[in-house]
Amino acid sequence: MRYNIPMEWTDGKILRYSRNILIREIGPEGQERMFGSSVLVVGAGGLGSPALLYLAAAGIGRIGVVDRDRVEISNLNRQVIHPEKSVGRRKVESAGESIRAIRSDAVLEEHGTALTAENAIRLFRQYDVVIDGSDNFPTKYLCSDASVLTMVPLVHAGVLRFGGQMTTVIPGAGPCLRCLIPEIPPRRDAPTCADSGILGAVAGIVGAWQAVEAIKIITGAGEPLSGKLLTLDALTGSVSVHRVSRDPRCPACGESPRIRLPLEASEYEQERSCAV
Repeated sequence: MRYNIPMEWTDGKILRYSRNILIREIGPEGQERMFGSSVLVVGAGGLGSPALLYLAAAGIGRIGVVDRDRVEISNLNRQVIHPEKSVGRRKVESAGESIRAIRSDAVLEEHGTALTAENAIRLFRQYDVVIDGSDNFPTKYLCSDASVLTMVPLVHAGVLRFGGQMTTVIPGAGPCLRCLIPEIPPRRDAPTCADSGILGAVAGIVGAWQAVEAIKIITGAGEPLSGKLLTLDALTGSVSVHRVSRDPRCPACGESPRIRLPLEASEYEQERSCAV
């Protein structure tokens, strides 16, 4: 773990985390791992909001959040970590205030910047797990590439309208995002929430599920979604899981990788233009 302090088993902590401790797959050992672990969340938006809240509530010792944006009124239908009074404030500050309100001893690191080729490697190496709550393909590819390069597990997800999808990248053990989606889809095939909308509760379901994946990785409970793509359709009430294989030709994690450093956002956009 990249952050490790001894768990002080006070009566208050035992009571607070008793429902976690009672779970056979977690127990007191798993709770200690959570308290001594660190998670970075990229984006304090629709996915990042529930993920951040549930990570803090679960007892994750150190939580980082990366976001350069400010809260807008159109965010409030889904970005539940931000109260109405936070409109106009920096998202990292608003998120930090909400997290400390539910858990005063949380160690929160606010990175009020975009995730870029210059800072991705440095930031990923400071944490045990990264959750991708970004809302655009260039940043999602950047997260996947940085995960492979640093060997830090990544929980990827995306949402739109009534649907969502999620997979977990365990470097060296399973496929990365490029194995699943070799090229950034053309814009006409990949509308954004600003184009097609998103039901806030759907983002809540998927973001909370991302927190579950991070906790599973940290505690060793169950099996992460490595090599699997989970898709959710809330309109029909269906969930499916599809197997995803590692691509030996993948430029990031294949047998002869070509990507040795993270790419600039403009370079990911060039990849998209080549796919049109």
